[in-house]
Amino acid sequence: MKILTVNAGSSSLKFNCIELPEQKELISGYFEKIGMNGSFYNIKINGSKTKREVDLKDHTIAIKYLIEELLSNNIIKSLDEIDGVGHRLVHGGDKYKESVLITDEVIETVKELSSLAPLHNPANIMGVEAFKKALPNTPMVGVFDTSFHQTLEESEFLYPVPYEWYEKYGIRKYGFHGTSHKYITKKVQEKLQKENVNIINCHIGSGGSICCIKNGKSIATTMGFSPNSGIMMGTRCGDIDYSIIPYYMEKTGKDLKEVDTILNKQSGLLGISKLAADHRDIEEEIKIGNEQCILADKMYINAIVKYIAEYYVKLNGNVDALVFTAGLGENAREFRSLIVEKLHSLEIYLDEKANMNTAGFLKNGEVEALISSNHSNVPIYVIPTNEELMIALDTYDIIN
Repeated sequence: MKILTVNAGSSSLKFNCIELPEQKELISGYFEKIGMNGSFYNIKINGSKTKREVDLKDHTIAIKYLIEELLSNNIIKSLDEIDGVGHRLVHGGDKYKESVLITDEVIETVKELSSLAPLHNPANIMGVEAFKKALPNTPMVGVFDTSFHQTLEESEFLYPVPYEWYEKYGIRKYGFHGTSHKYITKKVQEKLQKENVNIINCHIGSGGSICCIKNGKSIATTMGFSPNSGIMMGTRCGDIDYSIIPYYMEKTGKDLKEVDTILNKQSGLLGISKLAADHRDIEEEIKIGNEQCILADKMYINAIVKYIAEYYVKLNGNVDALVFTAGLGENAREFRSLIVEKLHSLEIYLDEKANMNTAGFLKNGEVEALISSNHSNVPIYVIPTNEELMIALDTYDIIN
């Protein structure tokens, strides 16, 4: 079966076509600047990438080019060969505890939940509706970033504010990156041949979250009501004292929207380093002694270590795997080493050679590997995440 996976943004559309059950990626692509000047898309087949500059007035036009690429590259001979489309949907509130077949009712519910994800849900639904027009007879599945965390207990997902805030306005911890955390759980279950796995999963990329998984289910996670909580990230601040906001507004005269932009897009690594949101740039500056970048790196490491330690206690030390995943988690070898160095009191240790040989960008290195030493109390793995494959697998299961 050929499954399309789709991640639609307000001005972008990312897709993959995956053949299942073989789990073979046939083609992938990324449409950018939809509805803007200078729009273009990239297509990747068998490792070869092609860029095409085209006028993308809206998502419908982008899908037209997408289908043309599928046909011209012999991925499909007709639209009937597309067996299903899996859509990444950011926010399902507490309505959806798992992926679902998309119906008109689901679309309306996701629209109603847009106040919880105003930048993402409307864009996701725009992609769904555009695909419904292009492929009206193809079943479509919604895979929610929030659904994996719906197993959190009330004592874990509530904030210590008046309970009616939750009852009336749905204010609670929802968690995100659920598709990635679910994929890593599945991989560890397969690797260990064990269903009820206990995992501390560190999804560290430009955005980041850590998830505590007990018996294969999420019981705690760092992201909360929004993705801007938990650990600091590339441009997001993570956890801060809320009183900073009215204080800063009073001192500067900035309004709430301006402050929200600062906390989401100008904070984190970028804010502290005064230089870059990309950790690769931070690493280069650390080598030449840039004090602000050294400080940013220390703060980032401390934030991650804090939650790993908390989740270790939450699992009573019974941890089957500490996993590093996503761009930074998979590739930043020195960064992983500095994190684990601070976990020695928990008797968690790296095999430094295995760690340094594990990164996606290394020519002769491992991408997926066990990097803990024989003396470590907890096995440490690097496992590349694959959210697109997880979306495809959920879609495959549901349409079957």
